[in-house]
Amino acid sequence: MPMHRNRDAPSGSSVLARIVEGSAGKSTIRLRQLRHFLAAADHGSFRKAAIALDINESSVSRQIRDLEDELGASLFIRHSGGVRLTVAGQEFLRSARHALRQIDIGVTKVAAVGRADQGLLKVGIFSSLASGFLFNLLRRFGTRHPTVQVDLIDGNPSEHVAAVRQLDLDIAFITGTAPWDGCETEHLWCERVFVVLPAGHPLAAKAELEWPDLTGERFIVSDVAPGQEIHDYLVAHLAGLGHHPDIQSQHVGRDNILSLVAVGRGLTLTSEATTVGQFPGIAFRQLADEVLPFSMVWSDRNDNPACRRLLSMARAMGKTSSALQPNA
Repeated sequence: MPMHRNRDAPSGSSVLARIVEGSAGKSTIRLRQLRHFLAAADHGSFRKAAIALDINESSVSRQIRDLEDELGASLFIRHSGGVRLTVAGQEFLRSARHALRQIDIGVTKVAAVGRADQGLLKVGIFSSLASGFLFNLLRRFGTRHPTVQVDLIDGNPSEHVAAVRQLDLDIAFITGTAPWDGCETEHLWCERVFVVLPAGHPLAAKAELEWPDLTGERFIVSDVAPGQEIHDYLVAHLAGLGHHPDIQSQHVGRDNILSLVAVGRGLTLTSEATTVGQFPGIAFRQLADEVLPFSMVWSDRNDNPACRRLLSMARAMGKTSSALQPNA
């Protein structure tokens, strides 16, 4: 004999809430109960549902009975040929399918994030992306994880490190190898330092430049990263030669600084990655014996799976890069 309980079946949102939160003093609706209910409804039989689920028929019957007790409504009419849904059962069927569909979608999304198939990665950069290690790393990561959104943020090392500490950045690639409090640091690659000068400048006739060649020259740097670091780098090296360099700050970005060099406003410095770019009117000349080390910085509190994948890939590439660079 079927049970007759004069209560409405819960809506899909109500079912989800009771699965997630439960009710004080009551048991929650369990996922297996919903799956057993749907199987019985689809097959019209507890026995066929049990076969499809590869469990005992008594388990299906018990789970559905417990579910009916929890809901306070009969979901099936039992008869000799199997079962059929009651009016309440028909209403609950729509809600149960919706609830399980949303849970399955959530599980799939979480699993995708865990595999780094989806998600967001915030990366602080200091070097040019025109070529070199960072260009190759991000291109390889994008090929292997095309659905992970990678946001690149320019900035100087101290800004990036502060953002990494606050988990506002997942990882930063900066110059230097010094440790930073509250962060993990690992040296990855090196780049040679180049002087950027107008193509018609007398020093462009040289294949390689040295610091004494640059005394008396006017320099320009950007007022944004890496302008301050270039300024400090020039002062540190030229002051040792007894010369205080003429350095002017310009309110433009990295690429426009190169354009200003082309029109004769001054010289500047850049790292090796920039030199692959085509910039009319300028020449790149290596600065003898000057090499910049680059490191990645991250927080061990960061649990972003995409960050872990990028760290692992960067380490693997860093080992190869170190093996190929005699100065690294």
